[in-house]
Amino acid sequence: MRRRLAVSLAGLATVAIAVSGFAPSAAAPQADTTPSYYSLKLPAGLTVADLVRDGYDISHGHGSRPTLVATSAEVDRLRDRGVIVGKTGNVYQPVIRSSSDIAGTTYYGGYHTSAGHEQHNAAVTAAHPDLVKLYDVGDSWKKTKGQGGHDIQALCITKLTTGDCALNSTGKKPKFVLHAQIHAREVATGEIAYKWIDLLVTSYGTDPEITSLLGTRELWVIPVANPDGVDVVASNSSQPVMQRKNVNPAGGCSAGDAGVDLNRNSSFQWDVQQGGPCDETYPGTKAVSEPETVAIQSLLDKLFRDTKGDVGEPAAADTTGVFLTLHSFGGDILAPYGYTNTAAPNGAALVALGKKMGALNGYPVTTGDGGVGYFAPGATDDWLYGTRGVPSFTFEIGPESGSCGGFFPAYSCLTNSLWPAQKPALLYAARAAATPYGKLP
Repeated sequence: MRRRLAVSLAGLATVAIAVSGFAPSAAAPQADTTPSYYSLKLPAGLTVADLVRDGYDISHGHGSRPTLVATSAEVDRLRDRGVIVGKTGNVYQPVIRSSSDIAGTTYYGGYHTSAGHEQHNAAVTAAHPDLVKLYDVGDSWKKTKGQGGHDIQALCITKLTTGDCALNSTGKKPKFVLHAQIHAREVATGEIAYKWIDLLVTSYGTDPEITSLLGTRELWVIPVANPDGVDVVASNSSQPVMQRKNVNPAGGCSAGDAGVDLNRNSSFQWDVQQGGPCDETYPGTKAVSEPETVAIQSLLDKLFRDTKGDVGEPAAADTTGVFLTLHSFGGDILAPYGYTNTAAPNGAALVALGKKMGALNGYPVTTGDGGVGYFAPGATDDWLYGTRGVPSFTFEIGPESGSCGGFFPAYSCLTNSLWPAQKPALLYAARAAATPYGKLP
């Protein structure tokens, strides 16, 4: 599939027409390469997993609502196969470029570029040395190749005392980790991490709940787990590029389809059958093949003690910590395991904690494939729970379509709905990190 490249080329063609003053002939209409969202109803014998393996871009669509992202040509091909396809919404919302967009620190009306996040991380650390430690935990793919790229950055936020925010599992404060934008095009996730950081550092000393949290928890944040991918997304400020994966070009794919899905690349239940090099769910040549995966797993491995045995064994009752990874879209909380419909050994406790968070953001809790018909082996949250025993969840942020839905909601939605919905759930998750398998707060 070559959707993202086609969109980029279409944008270049529009620019060329505007500069030259010539318009295409009415006798030679151009194909519509702008993707939209569609619902799916499949004929007997065809599954969502089949379509994913065939390279179609289908979201984590939940329950009976898988959502397809496709061009009109791809929709035509699906209809030829007997699939009933109905348009549910537009991918892009209208935006007005701001001065910060032009400066390269934001795009699409206010979303922060990788450089914008890095500036924010540095500024927050400098302004609050008593509350924040900033770590470089590894490199992006481009940086490992000497092609620019980025550090993978993590912040630890707490009222710093001796021994706090060390890169080990022996600290006295339970740890809550928020992990965002591993899929680059899921832009609202990085912004929620940005707002979470600001909430914590500006509320200490004035908000009793947050002051207490920073006195008793280590609150770790990885705002952008895929910064090279975010660079690609942000390269078109008004219609962001549909880049999900990192930018590793191995496999001979076109620029728009290259890369490895970092949420299929962990060392837990990695599955070579997840897709070919040009597919959105390509898991890489082997588990932990990508430097971004190495960086995140290495950090989490240092922060959390191992309280779990084999896949089928439960974690210890005194396990501490909670891990949330933010994705888009669908409005769901996904609890382990995501690679199988077999219940996790701590399944009841994981669902109970998920329901507590869901009562605050309005999201239902699912496990396994969520009813959509395909799994997510090699995912980050499955890895941390499956290998260390730490309760780990995916939040699928936002509705499936509409101005505040999909991959690219209008930036105003962050303030109006998306962030307000997640703020209480994140605060609850941080509180629960002390006794996630015991008495919940």
